[in-house]
Amino acid sequence: MRNDVAFGAELRVGVLGGGQLGRMMIQAAADWDLRVEVMDPAADAPCRHLTHRFVQGDLQDADAVFEFGKELDVITIEIEHVSVDGLRRLKAAGVEVHPDPEHLATIQDKGLQKQFFAAHGIPSAPFTLSDAPPTAFPVVQKLRKGGYDGKGVAILRTPDDAGFDAPCVLEQPVNIAKELSVIVARNPSGATATFPVVEAVFDPVANLVDYLIAPADVSPETAKEAEALALRVADAMGFTGLLAVELFLDQEGALWVNELAPRTHNSGHHTIEANHTSQFQQHLRAILDLPLGDASARSAGAMLNLVGAADAHGSPVYTGLGAALGLPGVYAHIYGKTAVKPFRKMGHVTVTGATVEAVKARVLELRDALRVDGTRVS
Repeated sequence: MRNDVAFGAELRVGVLGGGQLGRMMIQAAADWDLRVEVMDPAADAPCRHLTHRFVQGDLQDADAVFEFGKELDVITIEIEHVSVDGLRRLKAAGVEVHPDPEHLATIQDKGLQKQFFAAHGIPSAPFTLSDAPPTAFPVVQKLRKGGYDGKGVAILRTPDDAGFDAPCVLEQPVNIAKELSVIVARNPSGATATFPVVEAVFDPVANLVDYLIAPADVSPETAKEAEALALRVADAMGFTGLLAVELFLDQEGALWVNELAPRTHNSGHHTIEANHTSQFQQHLRAILDLPLGDASARSAGAMLNLVGAADAHGSPVYTGLGAALGLPGVYAHIYGKTAVKPFRKMGHVTVTGATVEAVKARVLELRDALRVDGTRVS
């Protein structure tokens, strides 16, 4: 573990991806005067005006990734759909790369993820790998590569349901009681820290997280087991950085690992206000091999995703946000995206309070009061 870091302009940290996760990472890095440089395919990426250097480029292009990162000290990601070959070349050239390219390769392919779980005895839904449409129903079909934010997953109940004609994971459905998440930080020295278990409630139409509650409404025994399971995954992989472990709690009380995200995560946004150390600062601590921060909660927390309305297009219009900011314990984060689309994540609102019951009541109130529209309707 490092006892000191060359803070300021002498240490150059690169981030592949210039979305909201990168934006909030830069905001955390500014507290330490870290130089953060960003690459993203979009000229108007949310990070564009906050970073020391912005490069517009294809994250899947190995040559572009290598050219972006070859003079940097450390490179990390805020989205997993990047060139693993480019990261391998950077690592071979002496650049610190976190997460490790091989870990990223495993996580990018849901089939390899499932095989990793099976090889290490990590509980996950029974599965098969297939290049052909399923023949047994019901089944959960997941694209092996490219799925993101609810896309690339289909629940097929009959042969008439539309699925994917591509290499897939076919999973036996789990009788889900709750969807949970545990974020684990692990630095190169092997030190670890876990954030308290979070409960996610999904929008059934968009298949996106509607809101989150922290800590999750589960028994202390289940919370302890979930954190231990997430740590087990990170240690088995030898992971460095921040790893979001998404879990199912079934109707019988058993925990199953669903998927992994090798980066800061939507289920950790509330930590900016609700925890002693935010997920974004913790990620920086992990990749720089610094002592990990206190991940415990300062208060109960909830997070409401602000997504585009079903008919929203054009420039974003945020309705109800001014009134919401007049409420105690309410904090808004707008991501700086110039165009709104149906169900596109445009920001989030965090609620803090003394009890889970209080923050849940407030976030449900805000869910009815807040709306993201556009300047034109489709």
